Amino acid sequence: MRLPALLAFIFSLVLAAPMAGWAEAPAPQAKLPTVTLTIGDKTLAAEVADDPAEMETGMMMRTKMADGEGMVFVLGSPQKASFWMQNTLIPLSIAYVNASGLILEIHDLKPKDETPVESNFDTISYAIEVPQGWFLRNGILPGTVVRGLPTAPAGR
Repeated sequence: MRLPALLAFIFSLVLAAPMAGWAEAPAPQAKLPTVTLTIGDKTLAAEVADDPAEMETGMMMRTKMADGEGMVFVLGSPQKASFWMQNTLIPLSIAYVNASGLILEIHDLKPKDETPVESNFDTISYAIEVPQGWFLRNGILPGTVVRGLPTAPAGR
């Protein structure tokens, strides 16, 4: 095969790759605006994911989360929550929180595990993700109150 024909063939493979399911992994989302949450007597700098695209991307493809940092997902009206770890590379813990700021459940999540982790309650308005074990290391258990939670955007 001559060089121009070979280059054309390689170029056609590159163009066809996304259509064949060979698309690149998504890029991590840029750091979101943060709020300071007070959880019991501890503080957490939490990025706020409050629109569908931000919530869908979450912590995907990020390679680190510092101790004392997290992400709060503003779900809006109370509901049964479900999160998974598709394309999430770091181990996390998640707290499911009701509209009053009461932590109802805490679960550990495994990197890249696509098994949904559903809440046991249908009254979840927030989910807070932190480095795995942060809640336990800080003595935060179900029944702890979270203060400083953001409100849902209008219309949700």
